[in-house]
Amino acid sequence: HCCASGTECITTSGVVQCLDPCATYTVVNDAWRSTENMDNSILHCDRNIAWSGWYRFYLGQTSAQMPEKCVAEQRCGTHAPLWINGAHPVQLNEIVTRNVFGAWSGSCFTFASNNIQIKLCSGYYVYKVQLPISCNLGYCTGTVRYFNDRSGGLDHYVWINWEKNPGKDLKMSKRII
Repeated sequence: HCCASGTECITTSGVVQCLDPCATYTVVNDAWRSTENMDNSILHCDRNIAWSGWYRFYLGQTSAQMPEKCVAEQRCGTHAPLWINGAHPVQLNEIVTRNVFGAWSGSCFTFASNNIQIKLCSGYYVYKVQLPISCNLGYCTGTVRYFNDRSGGLDHYVWINWEKNPGKDLKMSKRII
């Protein structure tokens, strides 16, 4: 690699530079990517997008992130919603590589898609996503809920993720950090 930790070699107009993905990302703001979206009247496939570089997800005006737990099929505007199997980075400027899976036919791991990279920036994440292995697979996002725990003035994030619950519809799980 030609660059220092936390930066990446990015070619712009034929010039190779070491740039920080936190400063050079592309915004993706698609309401249909929401974990809460169960409308599949229009199916989306991220294989039809020319992914290149780093991306920051939004849902409306709110920064969003990929779910760390299985998302039930037929959500996020696609047949098999893509989620990451592992935690987001916790150290500022840390870059991690995560496995990506899509749920289908009652299994969270039916589709093993291409790995992605995730970087923790100041208050948000950026993703170096890859072309999914097939259609209809789409990157899923959920909002990051922010609150004050009132026990000592510490702020925490709550990730809301959906996962399949055999024998029932869906259950909501949350992880507080």
